[in-house]
Amino acid sequence: MTLNSKDRAIVEATQAGLPLVPNPYEVVADTLGLDEAELLERLADLKAQGVIRRIGAAPNHYRLGMTANGMTVWDVDDRVVDLLGERVGALPFVTHCYRRPRALPDWPYNLFAMVHGSTNEEVAEKRKEIATLLGEACRAGDILFSTRILKKTGMRLRRKEN
Repeated sequence: MTLNSKDRAIVEATQAGLPLVPNPYEVVADTLGLDEAELLERLADLKAQGVIRRIGAAPNHYRLGMTANGMTVWDVDDRVVDLLGERVGALPFVTHCYRRPRALPDWPYNLFAMVHGSTNEEVAEKRKEIATLLGEACRAGDILFSTRILKKTGMRLRRKEN
């Protein structure tokens, strides 16, 4: 898919985040020489086409006091991993949950769930809740605690030179 010039400009103007002002869409629209209603309509169209997956706030969990972070990893029976993964992902303390292929023989895990807490002990307690939910379908699990913050960004379009 090729974006037209207006839609590309919208993606470029919003890909690093919206301005932190009371009316961010109005500011972006003004910057691009668009009417706010047109900007919102185009964003909705881009989302419907799958060009934009979502628009949402991304809180800094460290600044919220959630300084202990653990990626829980699980070896779950493939016949029920999707169903159980949905249940794990719905837990209020799981920020993201996904299925990945195993890398046997060294890495038997196929379900991953990120858990945040104030302490490693709190995260370990939440891991126990996940283990209980997974029950007998889970053959093994572990937790990998973060040791440093990595910069996370999504894909970015390069700005086109005029």
